This record gives sequence, C-alpha cells and structure tokens, in this order.
Amino acid sequence: MKYIFVTGGVVSSLGKGLAAASIGTLLESRGLKVLMQKFDPYLNVDPGTMSPYQHGEVYVLDDGAETDLDLGHYERFTSGVLSQMNNLTSGQVFDSVIKKERKGDYLGKTVQFIPHVTDEIKSRLQKVTADNSDVDVLITEIGGTVGDMEGLLFLEALRQYALEVGKENVCFIHVTLLPFIKAAGEIKTKPTQQSVAKLREIGIQPDIIICRTESDLDEDNRRKIAMFCNVEKKHVVAFRDVAHTIYECPLDLRRDKIDRLVVDKIGLGHTPSPALEDWERFVQKVIHPKHSITIAVVGKYIELQDAYKSIYESLIHAGAHNDTKVNIVRIEAESIEDNGAASAIGEVDGILVPGGFGDRGIEGKILAAQYARESGTPYFGICLGMQIATIEFARNVCGLEGANSTEFDKDTEHPVICLQEEQKGIKDMGATMRLGNCESILLAGTRASDLYDGADRIHERHRHRYEFNSDYQDRLLEGGLVISAVSAAEGLVEVIEVPDHPFYLAAQYHPEFRSKPNKPHPLFAGFIKVALDRANA
Repeated sequence: MKYIFVTGGVVSSLGKGLAAASIGTLLESRGLKVLMQKFDPYLNVDPGTMSPYQHGEVYVLDDGAETDLDLGHYERFTSGVLSQMNNLTSGQVFDSVIKKERKGDYLGKTVQFIPHVTDEIKSRLQKVTADNSDVDVLITEIGGTVGDMEGLLFLEALRQYALEVGKENVCFIHVTLLPFIKAAGEIKTKPTQQSVAKLREIGIQPDIIICRTESDLDEDNRRKIAMFCNVEKKHVVAFRDVAHTIYECPLDLRRDKIDRLVVDKIGLGHTPSPALEDWERFVQKVIHPKHSITIAVVGKYIELQDAYKSIYESLIHAGAHNDTKVNIVRIEAESIEDNGAASAIGEVDGILVPGGFGDRGIEGKILAAQYARESGTPYFGICLGMQIATIEFARNVCGLEGANSTEFDKDTEHPVICLQEEQKGIKDMGATMRLGNCESILLAGTRASDLYDGADRIHERHRHRYEFNSDYQDRLLEGGLVISAVSAAEGLVEVIEVPDHPFYLAAQYHPEFRSKPNKPHPLFAGFIKVALDRANA
C-alpha cells in the first residue's frame, strides 16, 4: 500500500479535507483503489457529544461511528465506504494507552509519549493497511494546524511511519494559505515559508505544497515558494477559490496535475490519465441547470453552514439529477414561533426539517410541518423532522391535545415519541443512541416504496435516541397517517407519509449520509422532483 499524508498550516479551515477528498477523486479516476481516513488531535473520543457550533455536523458511518464531517466529503468524493477505523482522535489514542497500562500490557515499563502514544497512532495505520489489502492508496488527513501542541504526536508518528515503510511509498502534502494583502497589492508567501519551516523542524519535508489562494499563483511566487521550502517548482500547486461548487475542486487541482505529481512520487506513474467525464458532467449540471426551485430548511443551528452540511450537499445532488438549481432558504425555527409559519417561511417550493437535539425551536418546527401539510407544500422530515411530523399529526389531525416527545416534555399526556426501554437509565451521552446501518422493511404501495424502485428492504444510517411510540400507532393510522417502513429487527417505525398530499414524507434515519454526486439519495431526488413539478405548475 502507498500512503499520502495531508497536513495544514498557517490557519484552520483552509480546505484540507476537500483537498484530500479531491486527490482521492483524481486517483480513483486513474483506476486506483483509494481509502481515506482522518486523524483529529482533539481530546474528545469522537464529535458525538460536541455542539454543532463547535464542530459542524456529526457524520455517521455504517458501523455507527460518529465522526468528523470531513469523512462525509471522503465518502461523497470517492467510492469508499468508511468505518470507525477511518477516524482517530487523541481521545481514542489516550483512552487506549491508559487501558493498556491498567491491564499491564506494557509489562511494567514507564508509559511515555514516545514510543507508546506514537506507537498507538501507527498501529491504526498498520491495522487499516492489514485489513485493506486490495487498497492501492491510503490518504490520511491530519486535523489542526502545524505548530499546534495537540498535533505534534500525530506528526511524529507519521515521521516514524514514513521511515518504516520507506519514503518511496509515502507522499507528504502540506496545505497552506497565500494571503493577498490588499494595501500592498500582492500575495505574501512568508506564512507558507514559516509553516513549512515548522514542519521541517518536526522532521517532515513536504513533497508537495498546496497553496490556498483567492486567485491564481504566478510563476515568480511559485519559484519563490519552491526555493525557500525546498521543493521542485512543479510541486507547488495552486488550490484556487472555486466559483460555483466544491465539486469543482478536483478539476481545479487537476490544472496543476497534482495527481500526476502524487503517482510519480509513490511509484504509481504507470496508471492512466484520469477519466473525469462523469464528474465534469455532474459539475456542469450544478453550474448550468435548466430549472430553479426554492427549498426552506427549518433548523435550530441554521446560521452555521456546516451544521447541516450533508443535507445541503444532498440537495445539490438531487437538484443536478433533476437538472435544477436548489436555492436554499435557511429558516431559524424560533423565528416561526415569533412570526408564524407563513410569514417566516414565505413562498417556497418545499420545506425540509432536519435532525437535531433539545427543545429549542421545537414548536416552530411543528408549526412548519403543519403549514406544509395544510398548504400542500412538499415536506421532507429527517430524524427529528419525522418526530416533529408525528407530533403535529397527532395534535392537529387526531385530536391528541398536547401530544409531544418525552425528550421535550417528560410529563406529556400523549407521548407519541418516547424512549425505548433499553434507552432508559442510560447516563453516558456518547455513542449510546441507535447508530449506524439498520435494515428496514418497505411496505408495498407506498410512496417510499415507489421512490426506492419497489425494493422491499433497505439499509440506512441512524443517529437518534427517541422513537415512534407504538402505543399510538392505531390512533394515528385511524387518523390517516401511513407507515411505509419499519425496522426489520424491532418493528420500529422508520418512515411515515400523509396520503393525498403532493409530498409529505418523513424518515427516522438519515438519508443524507448515503447521497453522492452522481447517485443522489432516492428520497431527496423524489422530494426535489415533486417540488419542481409544483413550481412549474
């Protein structure tokens, strides 16, 4: 196996994850099998207990691992299906080291950062290598910024690992910032020089430098960076701001032939030029669609772009599939409580209520679901959005006054959403929900079944603790609600629908975690199609 290690310098949020994912796209288009992983220096075991304001969305994998949102980029940009082995945090590393020490695994030795912590980090690389013998290239992104105290152990582990597997099998890529100083009217290369100097102090010489820049990179600055950073000029690559969509990133990096530089460095130069026709067609559909619609996303972390990252990307995928630009209007749920749904939401072609936790903004989301149902506006609920739709239907159609979830009102008279017995008494918040891939049975003759092309069983990713209360199932069915999917193992309600409505469907699982650029999730694709039909009508 060959290895690519992607580090970042100068500032955070440079797009290391997108750079790594884009390289994965280019290498796959050359016929190579690629696997990706993320090393995160924070001490949390995983981002599952973090506020979205801290870390953006929590991305869930098939095996239930709660991970960094960059793994969403990895799965969308490549064909790999990732697992908990593809995300490692300092919290996991130290937890493992301490447990081994308590068990006596170190045979009485003094436990130290080197070799014990660095060996733990290297063991993840070794295990992923051993478990994926068919993979040609493993791309590992290291979170944080070079020079941060938390990241030093990861970088030291990578320095050691490169020596152990042979430097001819490893490519170090460093992503830095090239700031444009408006007053001086020029790009400054000094931050990049100092960032690379810091990396070299640690013992790592980057093979390729990716320069994040608002515009292009002229030859003088390219030559200057190459000289001061000890790399060939052709190994200084521009990563420009893209005009329309992040899916242009692989095409932008291809301009400087980064895939050729990488395969030459790791001895895979015999591979063919990248076949990017399908990717280019998708990008053109995103940039030049024939139609346009407006979708309201009603949430509680709405001002934060990354909180619903996979939702927004899935809408883009579904839009391209329908040759449609999806204009997203972000609606703060609390504003609906203050101003009413019609006023806060306005004229839109569809309403989507995504997942979330806690009681803030809940009544606003319920009003949004009611507005969609009564006005005939297409409604798509995801996770909490499904629970919201259930509560709204129970209250306003079935006459169950005060119906609620026990998450928001422990004493509600009608707990149409509640904890299952196995969830009661759980104290730890992290990794204690229904997580990951679960099989569901689709019921024939429903909209959900039609959207999944008549499939009788599906597999989708979950992340929730509260469930549809089966004690109220008959009452809600009598009121006209349709249950169109249940979990195969427990019979828990997975999808609900309202008949005689253009599109009113809500799923307990997270379909956004399975959507890809040229393969949109069928529920998103169906939602956008109906919204487009309504707009055209």
